[in-house]
Amino acid sequence: MKHILTTAFLLMSILVTAQVPKGAWKSQEPTGSASSLIVADNYLVIASYSIGNKYFERTEGGPFTMSGDQMTYTPEFNSADTAKIGIPIVFTVTVKDDILTLRYEEAMVWMRVDDATNVPMAGAWHITERADAQGALVPIHQQGTRKTLKLLSATRFQWFAIDPAVKGFYATGGGTYTAKDGKYTENIQFFSKDNNRVGSSLKFDFKLDNGRWDHSGKSSDGKPVHEIWEKIK
Repeated sequence: MKHILTTAFLLMSILVTAQVPKGAWKSQEPTGSASSLIVADNYLVIASYSIGNKYFERTEGGPFTMSGDQMTYTPEFNSADTAKIGIPIVFTVTVKDDILTLRYEEAMVWMRVDDATNVPMAGAWHITERADAQGALVPIHQQGTRKTLKLLSATRFQWFAIDPAVKGFYATGGGTYTAKDGKYTENIQFFSKDNNRVGSSLKFDFKLDNGRWDHSGKSSDGKPVHEIWEKIK
């Protein structure tokens, strides 16, 4: 009986530690800047920034797989160190009491911001169509390896434009969002190209239909936007 109970306890521990930590997480850096982590589907993205002085520091991200409590993460981009792109990192993952620990050479400790379970907008998305000058939707990023992705948790978002084949990083932005009654609002907390946009809010119309996100409104520079994003499966 004791052996059975011990085995059951070990299995329960494995299930607790091996779960994919979907959602948004945060940590405080020694430099005083904040870091956000969004885990959506099988992709993760990290950004470090300071809202107070509107300073963007760095970002990285890429796909991952789980095996037991081991997460194998392969960066597709890294704005601070391109030498790390494409080199897998294996983390030991522990989730307990809303604390996520990713252990590699040293431990990274994250506090839960939200849980993305059963949130329609949560996931990894890639842009597939954009309106041209005449307002017609046309396909984009259909050839080559350049792409623009957006990861959403229940409350946070981050988009990034990258090209993994040439280790290219072009831009990113992120913060918090709300989506209700056909209105999607982004509150910008960091923007790599223009820190003057930090603190602004952008409101869009949106529709979800079977993994297709129709997104329209005006961009942060006031230009009309109509985009189609599709969920990465």
